[in-house]
Amino acid sequence: MSVTQVAAYAAPAPKAPLERTTVPRRPVGAHDVLIDIKFSGICHSDIHQATDGWGEGIYPMVPGHEIAGVVTEVGPEVTRFAVGDRVGVGCFVDSCRECEYCLRGQEQYCVKGMTGTYNARGKDGEPTYGGYSTHIVVDENYTVRIPDGIELDVAAPLLCAGITLYSPLKHWGAGPGKKVAIVGLGGLGHMGVKLAHALGAEVTVLSQTLRKKDDGLRLGADHFYATSDEATFDELAGSFDLIVSTVSAPLSFDAYLGLLKVDGALVNVGAPEEPVALNLFSVINGRKTLAGSMIGGIPETQEMLDFCAEHALGSDIEVIRAEQVNEAFERVQAGDVRYRFVIDVSTI
Repeated sequence: MSVTQVAAYAAPAPKAPLERTTVPRRPVGAHDVLIDIKFSGICHSDIHQATDGWGEGIYPMVPGHEIAGVVTEVGPEVTRFAVGDRVGVGCFVDSCRECEYCLRGQEQYCVKGMTGTYNARGKDGEPTYGGYSTHIVVDENYTVRIPDGIELDVAAPLLCAGITLYSPLKHWGAGPGKKVAIVGLGGLGHMGVKLAHALGAEVTVLSQTLRKKDDGLRLGADHFYATSDEATFDELAGSFDLIVSTVSAPLSFDAYLGLLKVDGALVNVGAPEEPVALNLFSVINGRKTLAGSMIGGIPETQEMLDFCAEHALGSDIEVIRAEQVNEAFERVQAGDVRYRFVIDVSTI
């Protein structure tokens, strides 16, 4: 494959509706695989970036870092994959490969900065374009295998939503004997509930209302509380070993830190665009941790996919046609999705 143009949906400018277009893909290099994209999940971060919510973007921008597809060509030195393999691509497609974090398989924390799957520039200086497109060329070392036990459509969101929750749950020891709370039951939160339950933790959902209670219990939660009820914070004070917040709106961190046991951790994976406030006594009292976590490296992402296959886990999805992407963006912002939109890329 020489450099070619592939069909895609792109934001031509900040806050502009996405529209059908074409974007270039590089030739397949020695260690590259060409992926025929079958499904691409819609992540809230796609909206943040397409609308310039996280800073100056590169336009036209083709979002999408929850990519599931099939290998259709491999470079001459590829050893990890063959034509016909089911594969995925997550939030990054390169890193320095030399720093201590890259060498230990934590490429997401690359000292020189990972190369995002979209809205970034590769080492060649060219912009990267994401999964809202028919094909992508990726280095085999930044590609993961999707086990046969997971369908490609429900696997796509695991490449961001799945690993974003799996990594902190594993790092902070979610498992038998641990009480874990998931704040927010959306695209990220519903995977947090499934994964924490499969890991053996006692799981509580903290949602603004009880509207999704039945869903939360179906997904594996043991308890479900409304955070709009002030009594919740009194009743659950000092209850949790770990709280993972998936919401992208500012929280009252002081209130949520009050729900932790001594040595408990409140970990943020949602990223509000606005600064947040904190009274430091909320962490000093009880030796508590306020932390963040960002996706996972390639080895941990593969571990997560294998874990999901073993436990028959996938994302709860609504498959849409590509021309519905702008409507889907609006519905994500309105919280009107149960629980992840996935684009059927054959419709681009």
